[in-house]
Amino acid sequence: MTLAERATIAVALPHRSIEPIDVSLVAPVARQAEALGFADLWVTENTLDTHHCLDPVAALAYAAGVTSRIRLGVSVVVLPVQHPARVAHQYATLDLLSGGRTILGVGLGREQHFEAFGVSSERRVRRFLEATELIRELWERPHVSYDGEVIAFDGGFGLRPVSPQLWFGGMHPAALRRAARRADGWMAAGQSGQEAFAGTARTLRQELEDAGRDPAAYPVSKRVFLAVDDDPTVAERTLRHWFGEIYRNPGLGETSGVSGTADQVAEQLHDLVEAGANHLLLNPVVDFPAQVEVLAGLSGLTPPTRPAER
Repeated sequence: MTLAERATIAVALPHRSIEPIDVSLVAPVARQAEALGFADLWVTENTLDTHHCLDPVAALAYAAGVTSRIRLGVSVVVLPVQHPARVAHQYATLDLLSGGRTILGVGLGREQHFEAFGVSSERRVRRFLEATELIRELWERPHVSYDGEVIAFDGGFGLRPVSPQLWFGGMHPAALRRAARRADGWMAAGQSGQEAFAGTARTLRQELEDAGRDPAAYPVSKRVFLAVDDDPTVAERTLRHWFGEIYRNPGLGETSGVSGTADQVAEQLHDLVEAGANHLLLNPVVDFPAQVEVLAGLSGLTPPTRPAER
């Protein structure tokens, strides 16, 4: 059985890089991914990044304009440092422009995010939960009166999105409980270890069952930073260098990333499915056009029967 028969296969857009991003690749890679049969295109939100990272809304809107079927996701927006009405409007707009292809992944963030934007981290979990409630209400109704413990809001906007999804991130047991009860899907971070993911996926499955939800129908995703090369030592060196520059920890290349030949990478990805993933976000770290082609092949993707219409 191919990887694509066992899990939904998504791919990252070129949007974050050690070197200046070749923005001329964004549109061709988006079209290439759609033509090859990938289910989703993804970016991250890293606003204050010492490396090069595109804004997620702008990048996904650009990709939406050159594609017609492939879904468009961000994982994750650090929600408590932003006003939820603004986030709701941005991604409602993206969903409307793309014809209902938007996935908004949100997370709690880390202490440095709050410090950088001058937002208090007190009651950040409560703020996060109320923000997600307000976003959903704003997507559904033209006017919302919301009176939470942290957030008070009275207003709305006229445009109605088509069918946006709201996914959560986070691997803490409490985050998994929130995701099982409140989210449309969940994604593990790319720097999270593969062993930790297996345990987390089991916990999430139990939380979903406890919440009366079908784990098989719920997206359980893992972002996978990877490098494929005919010479596995070259692939390993590439991934170690990337993790060393981006996360200041080259060892994550072995514990969190996937590298090797196409067959070796496929085997490791199958292991992640065995560990509980039913959705894989494949995130090359270099040479996107070539890597996307190889990843489609090793995943066993079947291109759509008709070319995408713009």
